[in-house]
Amino acid sequence: MTTSDNSVARLNQLKKSPFKTIKQISIATALAIICTPSTAAYDMHSGILAQTSTQTIKPSLKQASKNLPTKPQSYTYGVRPLYLVNDMDAGPLKDELIACSAQTPSKTDFSIAHRGAPLQLPEHTYDSYIASAQMGAGILECDVAFTNDGELVCRHAQNDLHTTTNILTTPLAKQCTVPPIIDANGVLTNADSIECRTSDISGSDFKTLTGKMDAVNKEATTLSGYMNATAAWRTDLYSQNGQVLTLKEHIKLAQRLGVKHTPELKSPVVNMPFNGYSLDAYRQQLIDTYKSAGVVASDVYPQSFNIEDIDYWIKNDPAFGANAIYLIDDSNETAIGKTFDKNDPATWKHPLANIKARGIKTIAPPPWILVTTDANDKMIPSAYAKQAKALNLNIITWSIERSGPLAAGGDWYYSDLGKAINNDGDMMSYIDVLAQEVGVKGIFSDWPATVTYYANCKGLK
Repeated sequence: MTTSDNSVARLNQLKKSPFKTIKQISIATALAIICTPSTAAYDMHSGILAQTSTQTIKPSLKQASKNLPTKPQSYTYGVRPLYLVNDMDAGPLKDELIACSAQTPSKTDFSIAHRGAPLQLPEHTYDSYIASAQMGAGILECDVAFTNDGELVCRHAQNDLHTTTNILTTPLAKQCTVPPIIDANGVLTNADSIECRTSDISGSDFKTLTGKMDAVNKEATTLSGYMNATAAWRTDLYSQNGQVLTLKEHIKLAQRLGVKHTPELKSPVVNMPFNGYSLDAYRQQLIDTYKSAGVVASDVYPQSFNIEDIDYWIKNDPAFGANAIYLIDDSNETAIGKTFDKNDPATWKHPLANIKARGIKTIAPPPWILVTTDANDKMIPSAYAKQAKALNLNIITWSIERSGPLAAGGDWYYSDLGKAINNDGDMMSYIDVLAQEVGVKGIFSDWPATVTYYANCKGLK
């Protein structure tokens, strides 16, 4: 029996007994179910999105597929890319990008949708994915977590349902690992410790939830105050639908949109094996889901921060492992007893040559690890970037457009860049250094139009 056969057999056993007893959804039914295109999605096609809502909303039960778009009828940049270009410091790059303002937008694999388009739409939701595809993203991301009956779903973390969905306003809140506690006076008393996991609920339970903008107020004393905490530089304008997706649904949607796939296997927060469900079964199930959907390996870029996940795919499914992306940041690539320094190899947990020797072809650090500044505050490639390029490692980076206004220098994604980042327009200069000097093959973005605009202007496919 092959590894794949073992995985399928094990999953069939799990669905019979080890997980909580619940109503199962057949594979055929799951593949047939997809979210109904919402009013907001249709509005996006016409360029009009004007409905408002609060984040405390009822669960969406719209499950049936009727009119999925085959592909976006046209692509759009919207207003943001040119706003950023106009805000750039004067120079040849600004002139070049302004000269592209009349270009016709087109799809590019250089532009990768990070969880959809979560700068303004709830992450990992139908509307968010549709928006990112319309912005020309050639690759869509589904962060993958599992439910208590072994369904793979799109969530950034196994334990973020309380921050990214309306679960706390539903009866499912009682099933959370740490449910909200309301005292006799109606006061929320544990805002700093609430935790709801995908593994707390079933796949069918998950489909009753509504996605919301990822934010909570851990000092709130009411559920409403806890949930309605969207950052001022984001918006709830497009949050009224929030249709969540399973991995199977996400794959089907991406296929209909004519885009490629980049699933990220999220590290479990539960002890593994989980009711008999092993880490290897989880790893294999992700790949098998794409195989079952008929997706060719060359169109799938599986990702993980866990290097052992990448090792597993390279060994057990080399066709898919060839495209596997090892995600890197200072949390998983800092040498013991050191502080990570992008310009000091002695602080890196795995020498880049060793990473390549494992058969890993593509790495994905955040942009701040790839870019540093010189004595004149000019952005240049870091030692990490130079070494990766010298080793012919493919480089992807994450994530652009994940911060508010850059006048104060941005946040973690712009670490150690000092005076080089001081206005929104510097975003385009950052992208240019990543593309032209570091040589990245693609950029994840929370608002893909920004990267698409740059890529189209520069002829990056």
